Amino acid sequence: MKKIFILFILLTAFAFLPVQAGDNQELPSATGLVENIQYEDVQGLQQGDNNVKQTVLVKVISGEFKGTERLVDNMLTGNPAYDINLKKGDRVILHVEARNDNIATADDVDFFIADLKRDTSLLWIGAVFIALLLAIGRKKGVFSLISIIATVGLIFFMLMPMILNGFCPIASAVLAGILSTIITIYLVGGFNSKSSAAIIGTSLSLIFAGALSMLVIFTAHLTGFAGEETMFLYSAHPDLSFTGILSASMIIASLGALMDTGVSIASAINEIYETDKTLSVKQLFNSGMNIGKDIIGTMSNTLILVYLGSALPLVLLSSNIDLQKFFNLNQVATEISSALIGSIAILLCVPLTAIISAYLIKNQKEKVEFDFK
Repeated sequence: MKKIFILFILLTAFAFLPVQAGDNQELPSATGLVENIQYEDVQGLQQGDNNVKQTVLVKVISGEFKGTERLVDNMLTGNPAYDINLKKGDRVILHVEARNDNIATADDVDFFIADLKRDTSLLWIGAVFIALLLAIGRKKGVFSLISIIATVGLIFFMLMPMILNGFCPIASAVLAGILSTIITIYLVGGFNSKSSAAIIGTSLSLIFAGALSMLVIFTAHLTGFAGEETMFLYSAHPDLSFTGILSASMIIASLGALMDTGVSIASAINEIYETDKTLSVKQLFNSGMNIGKDIIGTMSNTLILVYLGSALPLVLLSSNIDLQKFFNLNQVATEISSALIGSIAILLCVPLTAIISAYLIKNQKEKVEFDFK
């Protein structure tokens, strides 16, 4: 068991080794404080289109140029999707751009308002989440937090660099998903047959979700350009496979629900076996399937609701467009496909995890548990 643990640590360490894609030469952003605002009506690019210009006095309060002040123009076009309507006292994120190769003072750079500073709110709501996780979960909460950090790390330091460096997005997503599954389930559930069965069932279902997403993308002629952020990515990296990225997003989106389903089935079968060790593999499997029938209804519904909630503006749009046109829109078809692929993967995860759990738990010769207690 110690050898398995060492191998697991090495595997986790090597997962973070892929090199980041390219060195970013852009200057680091800075935080600014809005000290004063003047308004000016300006003629828009189109005749009769009147825009408002905010001339903003911004004081830089972080970074290399801390303490300097600069007047920055901020255009208001009347489009709430793009406008950043500032008021005195707002904190903003400043994009810093060099005027030349030699940067000696603040006069050698230009400042542009990128957006409002929002990370303070994110930090306090994150702190509330962590506090509740640790207070309620105790030791399990600690390992849950570690698994969350590991999963986010896998996405940002493994999946993202692999895709940007030209690796297959689908294979990268499946690999990152399997590693995340191993880390999460072994940390939370311990090294035992129950956890192993849940990992195998989840991983097989994840691979199936990847294959199914490829098939749906091909048959439905999905382009992968389902949102504005995809167009921004295309302008920066036109060489990427956007259908592959779409498939990868479907895989990652279904991962959490699959892990939940796999662990629930495996844990239930393990508890049943502990109660009555005379049960056969077939009886344990049947018990797992009966429990799984209750799980799939809520889990599939949860996944569908997640996608419906995130696509609520699209749902509202259906009232103003012919339904046949609506359901054939690329973005709508993409959202529906993602929800259904995740739900199908959950359905498959139930019997797979049930049969694997029943076999492993029943036939284990020696139950050695390392559950971090």
